[in-house]
Amino acid sequence: MHYARPEYLNLLWLLPLLGLFFFWSLRNRRRRLLKAVGPALLPELTEEFSRGKAVLRACLLTGFFLFGILALARPQWGARMETVRRQGVDIIAALDVSYSMNTEDIAPNRFEKARGGIRRLMERSEGDRFGLVAFSGGAMVQCPLTLDQGAIHLFLDIARTGMIEQPGTSLAAAIETATGAFIAEEKKHKVLVLFTDGEDLEGQVDAAVEGAKEAGVIIYAIGIGTPQGEPIPIRDAAGNIIEYRKDPGGQVVVSSLDEKSLAAIAVGTGGRYYRATTSEKEIESLYEDISGLQKKELESRLARNFEDRFQYPLLLATLLLAAGFWIGEKRRIGKQWFEKFRPLKGR
Repeated sequence: MHYARPEYLNLLWLLPLLGLFFFWSLRNRRRRLLKAVGPALLPELTEEFSRGKAVLRACLLTGFFLFGILALARPQWGARMETVRRQGVDIIAALDVSYSMNTEDIAPNRFEKARGGIRRLMERSEGDRFGLVAFSGGAMVQCPLTLDQGAIHLFLDIARTGMIEQPGTSLAAAIETATGAFIAEEKKHKVLVLFTDGEDLEGQVDAAVEGAKEAGVIIYAIGIGTPQGEPIPIRDAAGNIIEYRKDPGGQVVVSSLDEKSLAAIAVGTGGRYYRATTSEKEIESLYEDISGLQKKELESRLARNFEDRFQYPLLLATLLLAAGFWIGEKRRIGKQWFEKFRPLKGR
């Protein structure tokens, strides 16, 4: 026998306490009555009370709780084999790890906001296959497409700005690397989501977008930051800002969100552009768009499913409860009369 919810079986430890409660209740009832009226009147007041029925009723109620707990635990036996199919699309999230993502024009900063957005998207897209690409001046596949979301979370945990040695920001490298990470033979079911501030310092984006479109990749873009922008902070080991990044001429660099470029990239492949917000409504809208795409079978396997049999203990629990209320604790009337008039038979 197998239990689908075995944690409920821990409630069985309460049954001895319930039995002790019924035992104490019966004894305490007689003790309080004896103390209130005295031993002389006790037989008269308890004439209709049947101790045997009271004990039987307590046993029935205990049985009700026993089988009720077993029903909650959902006993199962008798298995059948079923084919379980998992459908979805392939999604690669491209995370911008350039230093401009340290800008704090969105709380707590652009990089943490992007990382949180990827986690949120994975929560909503449980049936899809995910991959992760990190990029700045170059790009690399952090995690190939997988159904194991735990692996993606692991790589997100260790991701940081500046982890790619090549400085700058190349959206073309991100798009080309992600396009190569999809299954080349397929011309659909491919989604690339860019989490970036959109600042591109390398160029050649148009050619990369055209290549992605030919490969059947639909690109969505989540713009992280504000069009006004802010300077890029540099922090020490303690997390304190010590200065701001400067260009070769010694001027403080102000990093701004480039929405126009990101929107052009997304629209060019049939996708959409969203700006990141504190409410993360853009992730919900993005998920709705992705969920409307045609899905493919990602996994097919045989699964052994047990048959639920909770109906049997539930039926027994119901019958025991009904019997407990039906029996009551009074003697039968015929027996009461027989015992009451028995002395008259001897006259």
